Amino acid sequence: MSGVRTAMTVVALAALALCSCGGGNAIRVGLIVPLTGDVKTFGESTKNGAMMAFEDANAAGGINGRKIRVIVTDDKNDPTEAANAGGKLIDMDRVVAIVGSVSTKCSLPLADRCQMSNVPMITPTSTNPKVTVNEDGSHKSAIFRACFTDSFQGAVAARFAAESLRARTAAVMYDVGNDYSRGLADYFRRFFEQLGGRVVGFESYQRDDVDFSALLAKVRQQSPDLLFLPDYYTKVGLIAKQARGQGLTATLLGGDGWDSPAMLEIAGEAIAGAYFVNHYSPDEQRPEVQSWVNRYQAKYGQRPDALATLGYDAALLLVEALRSAEERAREGVGGASGGEGAQPTGELTREYVIQALGEIADHPCVSGTVTLDGFGNPIKRAAIIQYTAEGQRYVATVSP
Repeated sequence: MSGVRTAMTVVALAALALCSCGGGNAIRVGLIVPLTGDVKTFGESTKNGAMMAFEDANAAGGINGRKIRVIVTDDKNDPTEAANAGGKLIDMDRVVAIVGSVSTKCSLPLADRCQMSNVPMITPTSTNPKVTVNEDGSHKSAIFRACFTDSFQGAVAARFAAESLRARTAAVMYDVGNDYSRGLADYFRRFFEQLGGRVVGFESYQRDDVDFSALLAKVRQQSPDLLFLPDYYTKVGLIAKQARGQGLTATLLGGDGWDSPAMLEIAGEAIAGAYFVNHYSPDEQRPEVQSWVNRYQAKYGQRPDALATLGYDAALLLVEALRSAEERAREGVGGASGGEGAQPTGELTREYVIQALGEIADHPCVSGTVTLDGFGNPIKRAAIIQYTAEGQRYVATVSP
């Protein structure tokens, strides 16, 4: 029996060592991203960026000497998988906060699960306004994001189309079953028409469609100045190739879902000359951007896309909130938003983190200085990017 007890003691001490550091246990944080599935490059980039921020924080001493332990989960870009992953992280791993997910369709059920349990969640990249807002228009008090919303990028895209591209007519093609695609299509149409433009085609397709010849033929008959494609790079690449194959000459424009190294592999020269709204450009000359690009490239061998950058920024915001929450806990400051409020026990609680996230203002990030508004959304800028035969070209930055 003594040998068994000794072995059990060794195992227990080893397990404790995995989650403790310095003067206390590690702070457990969940990271939910699609590492497999149809947008796996999004998940890989987001994970890489977020992990760099957490590694930086730990290298600088962690949170008052406590290391951040990140538990990474693959949601496969599936809403059910995302909700289940959130449940495990909340109930079994007892994380203090969650970063994720990437796509809107996964972040919506994840946000509902986190809000129900009063667990702070910050999505790096899900742009649909519903992620942070209840049906009655109130803020989901535990939910935040590091990216701008679809309403903002829809307005930016419409303004760029009307004022910079001088487009007078536009057609829109979108995935009817994708909240991101459908929402961005609606916002673009609304703002483009407010600016005096005319939408001559508003065509929907299904997620698994691969032949767009019939829809493109309808679009071509209208001879629009512009074709707006609010979808992810995998689908946009196919549509672009088929559009050019049919002789459609309209300028192509889209949203942040276009940002992937795989776009040129899928679309080839068909995407050259097209524009999209993005969260940042690695070609911006701000010192924060160039330092980030150089560090990321040295570590991963490629320049960071917007997904990596937003993953990094989301983790930066959470690290800042953890530091503030830890100070509140040590000082015994209560009164967190959401739930019944934090108690002055000295423990870093989820409630403290929620309150700290809600108070972030003028925090420097790679994609710009971030202030979170009353709905958990950042007040920040957008970049216009153009695809060329060689890659991406920074065009302009648009402030709100």
